[in-house]
Amino acid sequence: MARRLPARPPRLRSPPATGSMDELSGYAVVVHEPADDKIPTPSGRPEAVGAGGAAVEAIRALARVSRLLERASGELNLAHYRVLAAIASGDERASRIARRLALGKPTVSAAVEALCQRRLLERSRVADDQRVAALHLTLEGERVLARVEAAMIARLDELCDRTPDGAEVLRVLVWMGAAVDDVMAERHVRDGT
Repeated sequence: MARRLPARPPRLRSPPATGSMDELSGYAVVVHEPADDKIPTPSGRPEAVGAGGAAVEAIRALARVSRLLERASGELNLAHYRVLAAIASGDERASRIARRLALGKPTVSAAVEALCQRRLLERSRVADDQRVAALHLTLEGERVLARVEAAMIARLDELCDRTPDGAEVLRVLVWMGAAVDDVMAERHVRDGT
């Protein structure tokens, strides 16, 4: 049984959106009341939770969302964005960034080198360990990160406006981020990396 969508959630703080939603224009949104063991999917057909249908739909949605976010962030690819965001969040060492992002050290080193060449990052020596470099965003790095995140927020706003409860979508994504951090911390303890 289909139901009407509730009023749109409040807008996130962001500048006017740029670009288009052409990538999503072919997807109809039909909301159904979930049955006991079924959840709604964008196609409107409830899928059994245990059958992997919802998980597959979620994975495919995350893949498409990541592509939309990357397209919104024209100044940075997602790999470089993740490194800048990790440093802005307080991770100063490449080894910690690699661990947090589940990337190999050579991958992070290459991203750091490219970002340093673009003058978005700078290295400085750590007082108690001259072998280690601390990474910091330059003023231009802070500006680029702010512009990219504003563009991503605008795109996320567009997507959330097309869901029954955009605020809940954001809460779930924040929870997902915390779950990723927990998994990575457990892996770090288990593997001793």
